[in-house]
Amino acid sequence: MPRPSTALCRDRSTTISQPLSSPPRESPPVSQTPDHPPHSEHPRRRPSILGFLRNNFLAGVVVIAPIGMTVWLIWTVIGWVDGAVLPFVPDRFNPEHALGLNLRGMGVVFFLVFTVVLGWAAKGLVGRSFLRWGESLVGRMPIIRSVYNGVKQIAETVFAQSETSFDTACLIQYPRDGMWALAFISTSAKGEVAHVLPYDGDIVTVFMPTTPNPTSGFLLFVPRDDVIELKMSVEDAAKLVISAGLVYPQKKPEVIAALDAAAAKAE
Repeated sequence: MPRPSTALCRDRSTTISQPLSSPPRESPPVSQTPDHPPHSEHPRRRPSILGFLRNNFLAGVVVIAPIGMTVWLIWTVIGWVDGAVLPFVPDRFNPEHALGLNLRGMGVVFFLVFTVVLGWAAKGLVGRSFLRWGESLVGRMPIIRSVYNGVKQIAETVFAQSETSFDTACLIQYPRDGMWALAFISTSAKGEVAHVLPYDGDIVTVFMPTTPNPTSGFLLFVPRDDVIELKMSVEDAAKLVISAGLVYPQKKPEVIAALDAAAAKAE
């Protein structure tokens, strides 16, 4: 009987060894709305008790710190004035010796009464004559003269006893064009300064304070045409300088109306 060929046997073995292919199974549909949210989305956590206490504590500090600092400063100044004035008060007028009561603030009361009486006397004929004699005596002392004149000018400027004072806040271009700085108009340039400046128009004297210390600054002579006068008061402008731009004054209704009218007129 003839033997099958080698090729035929190889084909049969290959056919038997191949596994029968089964139809592909369909995978279950993926739910579009999973029961659990993705890991990237964490549920909103409630603030802890410690965080709640910390936030409220900080809010309380913001409220009480200005009040406490103001009360402490006033209390300290009153104590300093009492310690400086009461030793010069006679014992029969001092409540601590006459009544046995240590009343804080009595030194301030005596200081105010003494200052009012001294100011009233300085306005009289005798007071003015005595004041001129005292100033002439101080004027002969080189160092004391400079200190006295400087303190007198500062006091007259602060308490508005002289004829001129800061009455208008303004904006000037400094230190270059396009950059604006807050300043105060003191007066118009006079004397030699106004004569030698090569400008035919009005020159104003402007004081530009530094931030946050407004007691130092720059004295500038600027043409009035280059100065933009502001509607805000000098006090509000000083607050703006001291706070480094953090405290802006609230616009009053009449100021807003004036600004709107000026803008409409410019258009």
